[in-house]
Amino acid sequence: MPESHASLKELTLRGVILGALITLVFTASNVYLGLKVGLTFASSIPAAVISMAVLRAFRDSNILENNIVQTQASAAGTLSAVIFVLPALLMMGYWTGFPLLQTAMICACGGILGVVFTVPLRRALVVSSDLPYPEGVAAAEILKVGQNPGDGAQTRQAGGLRDIVAGGVLAGGFSLLTGGLRVAGDSVGYWFSVGRAVFQLPLGLSFALVGAGYLVGIVGGVAMLLGVVLSWGVAVPWLTSLAPMPDGASLASFATGIWVSKVRLIGAGMIAVAAVWTLLTLIRPMVEGMRISLSVLKRGSGESGQDRTDADLPPGLLLKLTLFMILLLGATFQSFVADSGLPALSAWTLVVAGVVLAFVFGFLVAAACGYMAGLVGSSASPISGIAVIAILASSMIFIGIGQAQDLLGKPESVRFMTALALFCTSVVVAVAAISNDNLQDLKTGWLVHATPWRQQTALIIGCVIGAVTIPPVLELLYEAYGFIGSLPREGMDPAQALAAPQASLMITIAQGLFSHTLDWTYIRIGVLVGAVLIVFDWILGRFSRFRVPPLAVAMGVYLPPTVATALFVGALISWFVRIRIRARTLPDGPDRVQAAKQASERTGTLFASGLIVGESLVGVVLAIVIVGSMASGGGDAPLAVAGPGFASVATGIGLLAFALMCVVFVRRVLGAGKG
Repeated sequence: MPESHASLKELTLRGVILGALITLVFTASNVYLGLKVGLTFASSIPAAVISMAVLRAFRDSNILENNIVQTQASAAGTLSAVIFVLPALLMMGYWTGFPLLQTAMICACGGILGVVFTVPLRRALVVSSDLPYPEGVAAAEILKVGQNPGDGAQTRQAGGLRDIVAGGVLAGGFSLLTGGLRVAGDSVGYWFSVGRAVFQLPLGLSFALVGAGYLVGIVGGVAMLLGVVLSWGVAVPWLTSLAPMPDGASLASFATGIWVSKVRLIGAGMIAVAAVWTLLTLIRPMVEGMRISLSVLKRGSGESGQDRTDADLPPGLLLKLTLFMILLLGATFQSFVADSGLPALSAWTLVVAGVVLAFVFGFLVAAACGYMAGLVGSSASPISGIAVIAILASSMIFIGIGQAQDLLGKPESVRFMTALALFCTSVVVAVAAISNDNLQDLKTGWLVHATPWRQQTALIIGCVIGAVTIPPVLELLYEAYGFIGSLPREGMDPAQALAAPQASLMITIAQGLFSHTLDWTYIRIGVLVGAVLIVFDWILGRFSRFRVPPLAVAMGVYLPPTVATALFVGALISWFVRIRIRARTLPDGPDRVQAAKQASERTGTLFASGLIVGESLVGVVLAIVIVGSMASGGGDAPLAVAGPGFASVATGIGLLAFALMCVVFVRRVLGAGKG
């Protein structure tokens, strides 16, 4: 450890304030993106670049302070994963809005428990492990490069900020054209039939999704495209050929109905089996992680007290935090159950069961999620798969309790128990998400010689800020756009509704289990297809370097095809620029190849992050405008300057703008590789 690091300021007031501001922005962006397409993005790297660019105005800023800012802000990209579950409570009609206190407490308690559960794993999975931690290592490299004053650090910091801003302005402007002015289309599709089989060739025109696809990479992108092919090239044509098209229905409405009611259940089965397989492959690190956690609690904190870079939050404080979070969770569950009208004994039984289930299952998945983050990165870690397992477990346990106490005899009781299972699952998802993030950040801190307990404190602060931010943003987006199948007011445009795909999956599973209406035929088909993909991926891994991640294929089946195809375009750009840079710099030697690769990856990551943040923030701002317009008696498209008759022209404009953006993206990244 460099001796100079020991005297550097680390957890500062200005850093916490800057981290809070970045957290607010990235939380809003991730909530919008997650509701629209079912994905969130890791915010550590763009947060680190913004922090370095802003704090360089202070002469005593340093690498450890910047690391604290990115640690705190990283909570935005992960805690927002609760939106994979919570909107289901509105989609099923149980909630009419997002209760501020209950929603915030779910996020805060789950997030802080995610930190607490993974602190004891740091030495085993970060310090003593060879796990790659891709985002953590990348963030550390950016912090190190930016700290070197003799190597153009200020130029790189300014250039990195320009990449983020350029991507943000580009995507934000296009989002204004599509969602605000309505003069450009956000997707294009070609429908055709062969006999009675219906096919679609779709393409989403979202700049944010291209950025997300770039970050996902070519392996995930190809896997998702394979999912689209299985869905719209095999399953939908097969099922439409078996059923007569209703009179008056269009090809699009007929095929989309088949996809929603049947093919997505196949995707749900694939997601479930892929998630279970992922957890089975992690049983050993899960058991080891729990063993380490328990041994640290018994041993105490004496071993790490002498070395600043090995000092975690003390076990005593972790235990107190855990007990406090359990009490807060108990109060939160009690406030939720209080509206059910159940007898006191039954109500308190459900409160205790919900808290115990959320706590125990959260503890079990924390080690697995921390390991997965180290193995494949936070962005690629299958949180949605964890959510599927959690809703299955929660539903089955509450069904057992309901049957034992005769609570499932009335429709309103079944409806409440379904909502309670979703409520409990949201806590588990929050724990899993932050568990992913904490160890990734601690890897960054280990590489830059940071103090672990200060990082852990910063992440807890980020969880609290994110927990306060998420409920009003959710409420705003729901009031402005609504969710598919759940619009807050009559007369709203359903085409503008946010898909909330994971929440839709959660409600399908939960309601199907409680009401015994789940169509297991298509889920079983999905499980079988998922098992075949697992075997296929294993064989590929044994005999080649190519992989087809089963969970990514399943997401390609389940997500709207315009989402998966736009993600593939971004992944394709990532693959293309890497090939081009390697071919162009190979004659200059391996050092030149590596330098060009690092420069291009940095630029590509920041520009892609800018695309995501720009489109998402404009979506949030437009939501404010829409809600304000409707509150004053206006419509839900106050900025629109084009009507339905402009649709074909708007599609052409959108396609042209999308193509130009891809060209700009490629040229910018290749240009960075020349430097």
